[in-house]
Amino acid sequence: MRKLRELAPLIRTIDTRTVPLPPRQKDFRLKEKNPVYDSVGFRAWRSAVVQRAGNQCQAVDEYGNRCPKSRPKHRLYADHIVELRDGGGLLDLNNGQALCSSHHQIKTHAARRARARSALTPTGGV
Repeated sequence: MRKLRELAPLIRTIDTRTVPLPPRQKDFRLKEKNPVYDSVGFRAWRSAVVQRAGNQCQAVDEYGNRCPKSRPKHRLYADHIVELRDGGGLLDLNNGQALCSSHHQIKTHAARRARARSALTPTGGV
């Protein structure tokens, strides 16, 4: 039995972007994983932080309710309360909290936004 051939589209697509994307580099990576996250000490810290939280997300909403997401159904991240870039301790248990994926993402983006705002703010007084 013969296969049907595909016909070329009658209308070509065009690029309507006003600003072209930069050319992709061969070894372009969005983010590289810090090798410290594979260390034995960090894995022990992560395990201790998640166990201390009772294998449940520690995020609390504006009404005082704790997030119900917990292991093994949901992935938990051992998050640094004060991020490493902001001077937080890498293996300090008091600087750790267990967060579900959505709360970890919200907290991380808020910290990045605050860092970007502080970088734009002039440091000298008027």
